[in-house]
Amino acid sequence: MRPRYRTAIELLGSRDCLVLDFFPPLSFFAHTDPPALQTKKMPKSSPRVFPWPSLWLASLLILMVQSVLSSSTYQRPAVAGKRQGFLERTLVLLDVNTRSSIRVLNENFLSLQLDPSIIRDGWLDFLSSKRLVTLARGLSPAFLRFGGKRTDFLQFNNQKNLAKFRGPGPDYYLKNYEDDIVRSDIALDKQKGCKLASHPDIMLELQREKAATTQLVLLKEQLSNIYSNITITARSLDKLYNFADCAGLHLILGLNALHRNPDNSWNTSSTLSLLKYSAGKKYNISWELGNEPNAYRSMVGRAVNSTQLAQDYTKLRTLLQSVRFYHRAHLFGPNAGRPRKNAILLLDGFMKNAGSVVDAVTWQHYYMDGRINKAEDFLKTRLLDTLAEQISKVTKVVNTHTPGKKVWLGGLGPAWASGISNLSDTYAAGFLWMNTLGMAALNGIDVVLRHSFFDYGYTHLVDQNFNPLPDYWFSLVFRRLVGPKVLAVRVAGLQRKPQPGRVIRDKLRIYAHCTSYQNHNYVRGSITIYIINLHRSRKKIKLAGTLRNKTVHQYLLQPYGNDGLRAKHVQLNGEKLVMMNNETFPELKPKTLRAGRTIAMPPMTIGFYVIKNINAYACRR
Repeated sequence: MRPRYRTAIELLGSRDCLVLDFFPPLSFFAHTDPPALQTKKMPKSSPRVFPWPSLWLASLLILMVQSVLSSSTYQRPAVAGKRQGFLERTLVLLDVNTRSSIRVLNENFLSLQLDPSIIRDGWLDFLSSKRLVTLARGLSPAFLRFGGKRTDFLQFNNQKNLAKFRGPGPDYYLKNYEDDIVRSDIALDKQKGCKLASHPDIMLELQREKAATTQLVLLKEQLSNIYSNITITARSLDKLYNFADCAGLHLILGLNALHRNPDNSWNTSSTLSLLKYSAGKKYNISWELGNEPNAYRSMVGRAVNSTQLAQDYTKLRTLLQSVRFYHRAHLFGPNAGRPRKNAILLLDGFMKNAGSVVDAVTWQHYYMDGRINKAEDFLKTRLLDTLAEQISKVTKVVNTHTPGKKVWLGGLGPAWASGISNLSDTYAAGFLWMNTLGMAALNGIDVVLRHSFFDYGYTHLVDQNFNPLPDYWFSLVFRRLVGPKVLAVRVAGLQRKPQPGRVIRDKLRIYAHCTSYQNHNYVRGSITIYIINLHRSRKKIKLAGTLRNKTVHQYLLQPYGNDGLRAKHVQLNGEKLVMMNNETFPELKPKTLRAGRTIAMPPMTIGFYVIKNINAYACRR
């Protein structure tokens, strides 16, 4: 119950004595923080009696009390033994070093991946869809890595026959589906340049039925770690390259490293045939060999050590140089798995023997397995921080043997084994994805390849209805606003000692870049800050230093609907994000915050903030 403060008139109304039942608010003791106030409820005071001659002393005390009350309001004592104001201490000071950048990333920093399983489940035939190409084009320029677990089971067959493999399903389904695919292929062959198609709804429905059946087989393979071979034909390669080229993506094609000779050396016959065909078509492709070579023993019972892998990469480089069209093609690898003991040992040996052969060092990171069943698990700071630890391990090995060599995160997803339904394809997974981009940029990762753009499972950016999922919208806003120059952030919580880079138990993640030069809505010199609020309460950020009193454009992304963190739709500044049609994106409208206004981040949300016309020196050049 709020205590009652008596006025001077009431005090003067007493004749012989004055009763003062005053309990000052805890904020009155904010600077002294008595231990008793932190742990115990304040005992009720007994009435204090002042003789009439001491009225002047009481009046003076009242004036002091009113002075305190005019600058602070009463609040309940903090629970759980915390000081008053601890739970409400939300204001954070934020400044950015605008004089120089920490580093400059690849223009294709945010890039994509497609798994070879799309050949098996039939979705490769639909990469010519106008809507799918439009969605991929929205994230360009970027790399498109065609690789994954099934990279090492791909076999190239130089044929272009239109006969389709008859998978499971009723006769009418197979006949209608295959006839439609054949007609679609014939129509595409007649087009010049970028070949696009509009597939009928019934055709897409039949494909979804086929894919659902095939995906059960694929998932069983992945969980059992026993894979069957996949044939990639010349026509399949044509469709894949057409998709990448139409979308403005640079294709990186993974080659089978498990095609071995009896002496365990790499068999190059299939690769040479593939190179000759691609060169004849003048396909601009970069290459990599194998996927997670540290896991080969568990997959096929045959290990490939670092020395042998280095020899294989050297052989591939020689092979590329022998094909005139690819003599300057880029080669990436070794695409090691998560940097645990075996992966680190393999990477160390590979870099020692073939570090100069590759143009960038690639590795993979997955945050969790399929046993996670709560959306809140995606917000755990310990989980988010595992990436920084893994980056440190990898860069240490790379810099030991080839200092300055670019490092790529060559396969990144919120979860392995195709993800978790209604979790890794929801708003909640966006916290991992955005934190990955920020942390990777800050720690010197040159490119991040997201697994997967469009695929089976639940870790993709686009679903099987060709609708963007939350991580796609996060990626689109990131691509539109965030440039390759990384800036240093200076953060300090008010009423706390400054802790550069970290504040409030690491649940408020703040990253800064120069605004993308490709965004013509902002002049050079603008800065983009993106903030991840993992707290269950609102947090306030006050722009300070060089950012003080600048106009800010806010792009606040929140879940849309009643599903909260499990939402599969996103709203930008209160407006739901949906495609206007197969070729038109919604307008990404910012909300203007007046100069000097405090940024208020709602609980468990992600926001982008563009500081306009700041004319930052680091961002002008």
